[in-house]
Amino acid sequence: MPDVPHVSTVVHRPWRRVYDYAADPTNLPHWAAGLSSAALVPADDGWWTATSPMGTVGVRFSEPNPFGVLDHVVRLPDGTEVLNPMRVVPWGGDAEVVFTVRPRAGMTDADVEADVAAVAADLETLRGILESEG
Repeated sequence: MPDVPHVSTVVHRPWRRVYDYAADPTNLPHWAAGLSSAALVPADDGWWTATSPMGTVGVRFSEPNPFGVLDHVVRLPDGTEVLNPMRVVPWGGDAEVVFTVRPRAGMTDADVEADVAAVAADLETLRGILESEG
């Protein structure tokens, strides 16, 4: 079983504000580089679709909840579905955002490292957006 890296950052904003922003699918293209070039379009089945550098992807989000759970499933162009566990956790008056990178079958260590780096960059973008609010 491969190691499962957890990537996190502290956002100096109330956890609920961070959760509300990150839970809104229309905000995802602003902070997730893989979807930054396309708007997410809702479908009737609970999925959102977008054109990404990989092709058309689907994204399904966890239901809004009071626990900070932001899990989402990404359906890749080949039909593979990848669960992305994500949490916003209160940290004093701030928030810690934690994203679990689950290596998929066939990924090399370099592939996992690239995913970790991409997630870290996305979380830093998310932090920057929220901390720049007035």
